[in-house]
Amino acid sequence: MQMNTPPRSSIRLTRRGRIVLIATGAVVAGTAVAVPLLAAGGEQPAEPTALVIPEGWRASQIYAAVDKALELPPGATRKSLAKAGLQLPGDAEGNPEGYLFPATYPLREKATPESMLSAMVDTANRKFNGAPVAAGAQRNAMNVYQAVTIASIVQTEAASEADMGKVARVVFNRLERGMPLQMDSTLSYALGRSGLRTTPADTRLDSPYNSYQRMGLPPTPIANPGENAMRAAISPTPGDWLYFVTVKPGDTRFTADYAEHQRNVAESAARQKKGTQPAK
Repeated sequence: MQMNTPPRSSIRLTRRGRIVLIATGAVVAGTAVAVPLLAAGGEQPAEPTALVIPEGWRASQIYAAVDKALELPPGATRKSLAKAGLQLPGDAEGNPEGYLFPATYPLREKATPESMLSAMVDTANRKFNGAPVAAGAQRNAMNVYQAVTIASIVQTEAASEADMGKVARVVFNRLERGMPLQMDSTLSYALGRSGLRTTPADTRLDSPYNSYQRMGLPPTPIANPGENAMRAAISPTPGDWLYFVTVKPGDTRFTADYAEHQRNVAESAARQKKGTQPAK
């Protein structure tokens, strides 16, 4: 009997590593930066005046960055959620994941965790609730919150901005075929890990974020996506792809053929193994 999806234990939908520079100077994605203002003469930096939140960070990382920027005890920003009064969609059920928009936020004199988080959510609402996103979500038979969830997967999985539309199309194609997403990014989120490396044992985790075991989208976004990922989520690139893997930097291969995907995964694994072997 032919299976619609190869055995879950054998699929590794994505495996890759990346370093991405974002356009705020030498700011590496994955690093929140408190930006100082140089004093007269450029000799001594004054107190930080802005906080840069990179694309793809999780809420937990942003809470820690705000704690550090405002010189608060660890956990203070997370605890402030209850009184922050964030304007989140009903589907979020009070969880701001996906709506802490990545951008540069001023650190004003009387800044508080509540004011910082509110600024991020207000920015997300301006970006996500406009007509283009709403129309794009409707065109793909989903609501805006679902579009943000897909964008968060795209943001985490895509090796480059150029791949985002294709990654989004893989998500849609698998959903439309009734296939589990089998994304390492959602599983890593469930495990509280960074990166996309998971094991066959990990795929047996009992979690609504385990997209190897559960059908459909995860219950919430898994990161905070930027505008490019959101555009990809509402306007995915046309194609029939069901699988993808980054074989080497700049070479992510998309295919609808499982046997071809297996060959690509084997090549990727061989390259990774070769790269980790000690020099002789």
